[in-house]
Amino acid sequence: MAQRIVIDPVTRIEGHAKITIQLNDAGDVADAHFHVTQVRGFEKFVEGRPFHEMPAIMARICGICPVSHLIASAKACDELLAVEIPETATKLRQILNLAQMIQSHALSFFYLSSPDLLLGMDEDPAKRSLFGVAEVDPVLARDGVRLRQIGQTIIELMAGKRIHPSWVVPGGVSAPLSEDARDAMLTMIPEGLDIARRTLEWYRTVLPYFEDEIATFANVKTLFMGLTNADDTLEFYHGPVRITSGTGEVVADNLNADHYAGFLQEAVEPWTFLKTPFYRQMGYPQGVYRVGPLARLNIVGRCGTPRADEYLGLFREQDTQSSFHYHTARLIEIMYGLEKIEMLLREPSILKKRIRSVAEPNRSRGVGVSEAPRGTLLHHYKIDENGLITRANLIIATGNNNYAMDRGVFEVAKRYIRGGNINDGMLNRVEALIRAFDPCLSCSTHAVGQMPMRVELLAPGGETVEVLTR
Repeated sequence: MAQRIVIDPVTRIEGHAKITIQLNDAGDVADAHFHVTQVRGFEKFVEGRPFHEMPAIMARICGICPVSHLIASAKACDELLAVEIPETATKLRQILNLAQMIQSHALSFFYLSSPDLLLGMDEDPAKRSLFGVAEVDPVLARDGVRLRQIGQTIIELMAGKRIHPSWVVPGGVSAPLSEDARDAMLTMIPEGLDIARRTLEWYRTVLPYFEDEIATFANVKTLFMGLTNADDTLEFYHGPVRITSGTGEVVADNLNADHYAGFLQEAVEPWTFLKTPFYRQMGYPQGVYRVGPLARLNIVGRCGTPRADEYLGLFREQDTQSSFHYHTARLIEIMYGLEKIEMLLREPSILKKRIRSVAEPNRSRGVGVSEAPRGTLLHHYKIDENGLITRANLIIATGNNNYAMDRGVFEVAKRYIRGGNINDGMLNRVEALIRAFDPCLSCSTHAVGQMPMRVELLAPGGETVEVLTR
């Protein structure tokens, strides 16, 4: 008898989603989908608000990555003002963005995914958490907490608070960096680099245990997209957009995000609230792409910092299309972020007091783009003659990976579900595929404690055959 499996909610991700798996009469997987079950709504309720309020409002979209939205929004407002912001303000924004990346990557790797990597995909769900990691490997658990703390502390030293800061404003930033704050940040960098190296070395030792998952998580063939620069190194703030094939050939380069509608289009599917962007010239779904750490490392020539480049060589010895290696890329980006922050902090101009350009609106349309922890993030605003928002369109980093996550769930389910046999390890592997992408669906909602997982087996007519909970 055909059955339908529902995983609702998906656990250890940021936000709310569910997975459905349709079995055929033989008990094998016929289809599967990743459903995002929450709606953001920010694009609509900001209509009528003054444009200069947008960065502070948009930072409230998410409690995990508020800085990403803050920066993309401020850059869109810079375009509305038609100003060039001071060089020091640009560098300060870059540091803040990298600190956000470090704390978010640490959350993803240590808090959400390390239980699977240290304890195994088949471990008892009651132990498969950061507390279970702390019991088996206290150093790994403490490293994760400390690394995230370093990222969050840098954000607080610069922007005044760790969550929902409003320090980045149209035209620059609202206050210069103090010498004391700079020195405090510099003292944390060596410890962060030690943790990053220690974790990468440990991670190399566990990778051989996941050969089957690495091969299975690689079955979604897509393009890759991200920002680039003239040095062909990792870029989180400036630069045009580059799109490559899954095997590294450049498909499109030097694309100007101001004209994103000329090369990006957004599809909608009936089973999810999350939009699916794709490369317009190749159509849907042939033009779907992946973003984030894996994509960023695949589209550039090198990282651009010594320690990160050392590990980039090791990354490229692997199957760089496998979504499992988002974890590897995430750790390398943490190392890059710490090195790049130190480089920027040691530049003499970082303490300059000229940090904001002031102007009235000079354009009716502005586009801001930056790299968020999960990938390319784009904000597009239109304003009227009074500076009030008339339209806002956001292409959220996680949304860019929507198709790859959806089809990835299907491929993993096909590999691990046979003959209608269902166990917790199988269900966890389906969720682990989603965790590799580190989707952020929270959008300013918060969960406290452990979210339950419920699996329903439904007959073709919709009647419940069996319910599994944990």
